[in-house]
Amino acid sequence: MADASTRLRRLIEDEVGSCCSTDVDARLDELSALGDELPSEYDRDLAAMKALGNDTRYLITRLLATADDELCVCEITPLFDVSESAISHALSDLTDAGLVSRRKEGTWRYYRTTPLADRLVGALDAERGGDE
Repeated sequence: MADASTRLRRLIEDEVGSCCSTDVDARLDELSALGDELPSEYDRDLAAMKALGNDTRYLITRLLATADDELCVCEITPLFDVSESAISHALSDLTDAGLVSRRKEGTWRYYRTTPLADRLVGALDAERGGDE
């Protein structure tokens, strides 16, 4: 902690020209207040980002977000060069992460993106300039 305080003191000195213990304490208080603004429940956020961190899951999410309606797993599987089992596993992970919803009708399973996935894809597109 002493090393971190020393580095913080040097940063403040570089920014304002001088620094004392009161300045360091005040900056630490400001930073602590920022930490208070962080969400306490972030497991869902991490699960969503982890799910999108895999090529297959990301591309499935993109496909479903682009589709006009829900898609059956039998429509998704031929579009990817991975096993049917890998697609099922990816869809299960996406469902668990809250990015995809699943509806069963008889023996068929249909998937669509959730509002969370739509917002994440939209944010990525907006950042990129809507290229995709």
